[in-house]
Amino acid sequence: MVDESNAPVLERDSAREDTRRKKSAKPKGRQVTDADLKAVAQIIDAMPRRRDMLIEALHLIQDAQGHLSAPYLAALAELFRLSQVEVYEVASFYHHFDIVKEGEATPPPTTIRVCDSLSCAMAGAEALIADLEDSHESGKVRIQRVPCIGRCAAAPAAQIGKRAVDHATLASIGSTDDVSEVVPDYETLAAYRKAGGYRMLADVLSGEITPDSAIETMSDAGLRGLGGAGFPAGRKWSIVRSHHGPRLMTINGDEGEPGTFKDRHWLESQPHRMFEGAQIAARVVGCERVYIYMRDEYPAVIEILRREIEALETSDIDVVPMEIRRGAGAYICGEESAMIESIEGKRGLPRHRPPYIAEIGLFGRPTLNHNVETLAWVPDILAHGADWFAAKGKPDHPGLRSYSVSGRVKEPGVKLAPAGTSVRELIEDYSGGMEDGHTFKAYLPGGASGGILPASLGDIPLDFGDALFKHGAFVGSHAIVVLSDQDNIKDAVVNLMKFFEHESCGQCTPCRGGTEKMVKLLSKPGALDEGAIRDLEQVMRDASICGLGQAAPNPVNHLLTHFRDEI
Repeated sequence: MVDESNAPVLERDSAREDTRRKKSAKPKGRQVTDADLKAVAQIIDAMPRRRDMLIEALHLIQDAQGHLSAPYLAALAELFRLSQVEVYEVASFYHHFDIVKEGEATPPPTTIRVCDSLSCAMAGAEALIADLEDSHESGKVRIQRVPCIGRCAAAPAAQIGKRAVDHATLASIGSTDDVSEVVPDYETLAAYRKAGGYRMLADVLSGEITPDSAIETMSDAGLRGLGGAGFPAGRKWSIVRSHHGPRLMTINGDEGEPGTFKDRHWLESQPHRMFEGAQIAARVVGCERVYIYMRDEYPAVIEILRREIEALETSDIDVVPMEIRRGAGAYICGEESAMIESIEGKRGLPRHRPPYIAEIGLFGRPTLNHNVETLAWVPDILAHGADWFAAKGKPDHPGLRSYSVSGRVKEPGVKLAPAGTSVRELIEDYSGGMEDGHTFKAYLPGGASGGILPASLGDIPLDFGDALFKHGAFVGSHAIVVLSDQDNIKDAVVNLMKFFEHESCGQCTPCRGGTEKMVKLLSKPGALDEGAIRDLEQVMRDASICGLGQAAPNPVNHLLTHFRDEI
């Protein structure tokens, strides 16, 4: 039996519930207008609306709008059938995306990016930044400090929009209206074929070179992965090929290690060496598609790749399909699993391993990943033989290497030299010696991660193996930065640690918090707290998920070991 005395209360409660339902009838989150949907749809045009295309779509919007507005991010989420938070978390992860929130001012139409990593810092980046800030009216031109942009041989380096400026000065930067990339002269498809290019691919396609023989040749030649890890190429091909298909291939062109620019050099001069090597590797391993992940700091390279992929696909050469995916300013995406996450349209967070990407990689498929320079050697090795390549190196160090040399030398640049060449040889025999008035004091054997060694260790072979490892260093991507008696090593180490702090993806506390704390410990006035630094170093090495956090303390270790007079 109903208690009618409660009827008025029930009616009031029912009315309140109806009101609540009416108020919550719209979905939560920013409401998307038809106008914003139409505008974003026009920008992305016929692009497939899949999750893995999200970062490409964000690039297109920023290219068109100059930034990423909140309404357009919401519209993109609806078009891609993703939650708004998913789109926002991806866009906010990458440094090159400018998100403008409700009520915030849009960025100025022109941005001048000035590299403040070590080679550029040594060449006067701080003074350049100060001059630019004094010379440009706030609100019309934005001056940004950025990590390495891969032009270390022309330090200090800057970028206005997409236009690179080498040996940048206030005068050489010139007009801020000129923001388009400058594409250098390079070897086109026609020129490469005229010189005999793609003959090795033809032999692979015809069966004259079998997959087994190609793998054997790469192994006998001693070809290694030249992006940093140095894993034997032939062995990698065998491992990926052993897993059931379908298989995919990725090319890591995200050379963000400070001091590294060799891949840019090859792609801006002879891109088809890499293309032919990639096509051969894809055929040997049985990869159905090739994804080229290229850093956004290289707009001229991206344009060259676009032109030459189109030329290849419209030629009579039978090629495995290739796609370009732009990075967006995240050094961590140089780590292969983070790169794969980025290609899939996500934040570039390194994966826990195992499984390794050779078994479960891009889109869950077995994936062959290679560096640009590694692939560039493949056609030459098949054409001339394993012994030809191996003999190019020093004893026990097979092959040739492209060393990126910058810093206090007269002639910085990419130096093609035998594997196992020492830094002293690179300075004296390949780089014209030290700059006038400078005495060789120290060097980075492998970019920021490889540590910093004194000149007294300048005769160590620069290659993979124990020679560097026993000193707590490694050659990595063969990025050599030379310092002189006019450089302060502690200042250099702080510069490197600030880079790691900026570039940590934030996924794990040992790296995220460790890099920040290390910078504070090194920058604190007075004597260094060596006990705290050593404890922090050990935690970072033991507990970080990926190589960024594990290797970041290397320069600090060497500061305390070899340069105690500067602390």
